[in-house]
Amino acid sequence: MALLHRVATVGGLTAVSRVLGFAREVLTAAFLGAGPVADAFVVALRLPNLFRSLFAEGAFSAAFVPLFAGRAARDGREAARIFAEDALSFLLGAILLLVVAAELAMPWVVRAIAPGFADEPGRFALAVELTRITFPYLAFISLVALYGGVLNALDRFAAQASAPILLNLSLIAALLLFADQFPTPGHALAWGVAVAGILQFLWLALAAARAGIPLGLPRPRLTPETVRLLRLMAPGVVGAGITQINLLVSTMLASLLPAGSIAHLYYADRLNQLPLGIVGIAVATVILPQLARELRSATPETAHGTHGQGMALALVVTLPAALALAVLAEPIVRTLYERGRFDAGDTTATAAALVAYAAGLPAFVLGRVAVVGFFAREDTATPVRIAALSFVVNAGLTLLLMGPLGHVGVALATTAAGWLSLAVMLAVLGRRGQFRPDRALLARLPRILAAAIAMAAALWVADRLLEPWLVGLGSAARFGGLALLVAAGLAAYGIAALATGAARPSELRQLLRRRRA
Repeated sequence: MALLHRVATVGGLTAVSRVLGFAREVLTAAFLGAGPVADAFVVALRLPNLFRSLFAEGAFSAAFVPLFAGRAARDGREAARIFAEDALSFLLGAILLLVVAAELAMPWVVRAIAPGFADEPGRFALAVELTRITFPYLAFISLVALYGGVLNALDRFAAQASAPILLNLSLIAALLLFADQFPTPGHALAWGVAVAGILQFLWLALAAARAGIPLGLPRPRLTPETVRLLRLMAPGVVGAGITQINLLVSTMLASLLPAGSIAHLYYADRLNQLPLGIVGIAVATVILPQLARELRSATPETAHGTHGQGMALALVVTLPAALALAVLAEPIVRTLYERGRFDAGDTTATAAALVAYAAGLPAFVLGRVAVVGFFAREDTATPVRIAALSFVVNAGLTLLLMGPLGHVGVALATTAAGWLSLAVMLAVLGRRGQFRPDRALLARLPRILAAAIAMAAALWVADRLLEPWLVGLGSAARFGGLALLVAAGLAAYGIAALATGAARPSELRQLLRRRRA
């Protein structure tokens, strides 16, 4: 119940953020469409997000949270606070150097990640300009990652989980209030990103102070703990960014496809990120500090149980989500995005990419949870080797599939790389005796899959019945029809789960009694 409560807290706040994120994407699609400005902004946003995932939230969090949680459990909160301050001074210094270097070399950086832009000087120059505006966001969000790691290790998850809400509000305000005051709406969005970084940092710093663990900024010093953190971070730079590396490869190669391909992939990936954030990231965020503590103060069986429960929870929710996204890809994209400069052709292209991404959603979600088994044991080297294999497969399949399938081939390559990465991670953890799947889940998995397939069939029928609402009428009717489809899917999955035995009424009654208690 404690795990469920914490996952619900993180997942609920993430859901609010993602809803606001969709509102932001709807506005972005309406203001930018899927043309050169949209492509330039996607690159400008993806570059700092890539470095954030690899250096700040990815490698840093994977190394820092287990060390901080272990230090707090072993030596007390004050010793952990001193360690966090030492880590803060090193992280900030390194990120500032990176930001300055990237700003000076931005034309070459953009040419490296979007080589296809070089043939269009206008699109290339715009991408360079927007990326120079957004890139300082990395410095502030890196501080957010550290403060968030401290709070998460103390089982205070709400502050960091709510920080992305500020980003979405900032971008929405930038479009609605300032889009006509800049050369393009892309410029307004870029400045919105920069402002959001400041707001998120102030929010997390205040939360840490309220939690009784304010952090100072001492002179950087190489303590044994800091050296250990840096050693763990070094391989984690790649290992913690499997998905981001694959997305970078996709961006580079998609820039060689017709204009709009990057935007189609981006909008589809944003939809696919909804269940990934609500389930995968939420479960991984919650169980990482818990696993780290249990491996140091409890029995291995307790840690196995926590990890297995996390994987089970992720799988039960992700299977129906993946099938629903695949079946309803076109009505979802049409309802959320098709307005302004985003036309019917963009809907068809984005929906095709969404189906390809949805096929890999279970792998992406379970991969987020599985890799925690390495990080909690302070093993950041093994994920590097797995990431390297995934990177090669993704690049090779992208080159192979983008010719005949266009941007859909890029999405399918990312999906295949995600499944390979998950399979290898589980195989390694199982061989080491560091992961045991939940037996109850394995016994019930065929029934869960049957219930999800029944739900998908019901959604397919409902989509055909509601097609006049979802195609021919206005936005209000489309949103109403999509809401009915979502309600029908939830009802169908619940009924099918009870009919197949995937869920039992007695378990639901027991859960409700525990909630009341």
